[in-house]
Amino acid sequence: MVKEEQPESVNRPDNTAFTQQRLPAWQPMLSAGIIIPGFVLIGLAFIGIGVALFVTSRSIQMLEMDYTGYEQNSPCFKCSDESVKNCMCNLDFNIDTLFKGPVFFYYGLSNYFQNFRRYGVSKDLDQLSGDMDAFLDPTSDCAPYQYDGNNKPIVPCGAVANSMFNDTFKLYQIVKGVKKLVPLDGKGIAWWTDYNIKYRNPTVKPLKNAFNGTVKPLNWPKPAYELDPSDPANNGFINQDFLVWLRTAALPNFSKLYRRITEGDYAEGLPAGNYSLEIAYNYPVLSFDGRKKVVFSNVSWMGGKNEFLGIAYLVIGSMCVVMSIVMLIVYAKFKFPEED
Repeated sequence: MVKEEQPESVNRPDNTAFTQQRLPAWQPMLSAGIIIPGFVLIGLAFIGIGVALFVTSRSIQMLEMDYTGYEQNSPCFKCSDESVKNCMCNLDFNIDTLFKGPVFFYYGLSNYFQNFRRYGVSKDLDQLSGDMDAFLDPTSDCAPYQYDGNNKPIVPCGAVANSMFNDTFKLYQIVKGVKKLVPLDGKGIAWWTDYNIKYRNPTVKPLKNAFNGTVKPLNWPKPAYELDPSDPANNGFINQDFLVWLRTAALPNFSKLYRRITEGDYAEGLPAGNYSLEIAYNYPVLSFDGRKKVVFSNVSWMGGKNEFLGIAYLVIGSMCVVMSIVMLIVYAKFKFPEED
């Protein structure tokens, strides 16, 4: 019986170097002559970057002042009582040398968990994008800040909007006993994508008419369309302060940009002298053991003051150099002759 030849498989790959995996290959042979100099070079590079980052960070000027008012000797002690409404207090301070500009003015909160998931999702993105249908029918994610006691929809709804920071500040320089107002620039402090793309106001004109049949968030002193009476373009869901607050913080202790000091006599920075910060104390923090502060800072090519990054580079670079020395000693003492 003659065995029939099987036809050649149609799935057999071509007899080429690529399909048959016969291409030449190269595999690095790691040796002490390569590893030890490599560790030294990496370590020196990291140390150089770390020194640059650390020196730059140390050159950044920053002034922090707590104004929570828990301590009896604090100028804002009377305002820490939540039963006191429309309280004003003044924080006086002195600058010894020129605080180089541009100066960035931040407010800071501590023990405030904006990263809590239930809090972070408590907003209606349809509302914030100008969808009028969502005005009258807010998403259930906003509960319990979805409707007020009269069952009227809240716009903007949700815990994030309802808890918006509402302390306000005015900065004065004391010149020969006279208060001189320092101009604070609030334009462009939010992300450009937030007020040009992500969040939009309804197209209804005037903007106030879009909010008919709705109520403002419970903790807001005025509705969204009146957030900035001095600038009609800075109202509603594209208000700069509102957008900064919507960018929730990842950590419980955080600072958010409030204003920049870049204009007039203060374009080069804050001159040495006495200053007074007038604070409209509205935001309660006693209930969650939080604290409030203001921060004045300038920036560099690496951003704000952050010594940790420079220290991290220095530590890793130093470890690489030390490890290269250890490997060199071990190699010199225990090296074996190469096999033929």
